[in-house]
Formats: sequence, C-alpha cells, structure tokens
Amino acid sequence: MYRWFHQLGSPPYFYRLARRLEPRLAIAALLLIAWGVYGGLVKAPPDYQQGEAFRIIYVHVPSAWLSLFVYTAMAVAGAVALVWRMKLAEVFVTAAAPLGAAFTFLALVTGSIWGKPMWGTWWVWDARLTSELILLFLYLGVIALNAAIEDRRSAARACALLALVGVINVPIVHYSVEWWNTLHQGPTITRFDRPAMAPEMLWPLLWCALGFNFLFFWLQLPRMRYELLQREARSRWVARELGSE
Repeated sequence: MYRWFHQLGSPPYFYRLARRLEPRLAIAALLLIAWGVYGGLVKAPPDYQQGEAFRIIYVHVPSAWLSLFVYTAMAVAGAVALVWRMKLAEVFVTAAAPLGAAFTFLALVTGSIWGKPMWGTWWVWDARLTSELILLFLYLGVIALNAAIEDRRSAARACALLALVGVINVPIVHYSVEWWNTLHQGPTITRFDRPAMAPEMLWPLLWCALGFNFLFFWLQLPRMRYELLQREARSRWVARELGSE
C-alpha cells in the first residue's frame, strides 16, 4: 500500500495513469448519468406532493453532494500537501477548486429553481442555502488566492491551508437541516432505516450521483495533468511524454 501511495505521488507515474483512466471515466460518467436521467425523467412517477417539479433533484442532489465531497477531498489533499509536501496533493487542491465551485453554483441555481414553485420565492436566507453560499465563497477564495500568488508552490500551500480552515463549513452544510428549523427538506437518501423515497425514484438518483462522481474525476484528471506540465515544464519526463503524444 505504501509503495502504491509513493508511486501515485510521482508526477510521471500519475500523468501516465491519468491519461489511461480519462476515457474510461468519461464512458462510465456518461452511461451512468444517461441511465439515471432516463430513469428519473421518464420512468419515475411524479411525486405525490411536488408533482413533476421534484425531477430537478436528479441534477440538484448530485451537484450538492459533489460540492461537499470536492471540498472535503481538497481539505484532505491540503493536509497531505502541508505535512508531507507532496506536489501532487498541491495540484489536486488548485485543480479541484474551480470544479467544486461549478458544482456548488449548479446546486444553488437548481435549488433556487426548485424553491420557486415550492416556497414561492427564488431565495430565502435558509440555513442550508446560506451555508452552501458560504461554501461557494470558500471555493472562490481558493481560486483567487491561487491566482494572486505568483510562486506555484507557495500559492498551492496557501490554498491548502485555506481549504483546511474552511472545511469546518462542510458539516454545517450537511447537518444544517437537522440543527436548525429550516425550509429546506430534511435528509432523504441517508435515511436507510426509514427510506423516504420510492425505489423507482431513489435508484435513478443514486445512478446520477455515482455518474456525477465519475464526471468530476474525468474533468479533474486533465486539469491536474495540465498543471503538472506547467510545473514540470523543464523536466525530462515532460519532454518524453510530450514527444510521445
């Protein structure tokens, strides 16, 4: 395990591995999302309370899940970068921030679209919505910090530190509907002891969520490869890799 972890931290090894994985991740993401969307939009029946409006969850929920997952992954990578000085962990943090911001923005937009017919307004300063908006600002802070510092390694370490500090907002977003009296509906997928969704609605949502995870990694790997090429532009392995492409 340690040997594999050490290998994965090698930029040349990761670059070649990522290049092989990207088409596989693309196929998995597209198939899973297509199957989930078909099941959610075509096969699933309308919700008995929300009608057809509930179908936006097949984009909203996976986006909201990824907004939390990506930031948590950035915080873990940030800890690795600060403790072990692993270059690949630094690259993960800076490459993932724009993707995490995009998923967070999509979660907020789809949530507002869903909220209009349900609540009668596009936006309320609800605990879940407000904490999710703060998460978007944290992502934007990482992006701005990375752009403001010229030295790539110094910028990455500063971003890693911000990711670690900001991760405290992740459990606040997740548990906000349980800690405070909010308009946002409570947890549904995680209630395995008492399922809150019919299987014909739940399974397409799970396929979409899994597909969105593959989508993130499909988009993340080329961003990391490009960042590595910029950082290691004068290395011999970069010349060899570019010569073989």
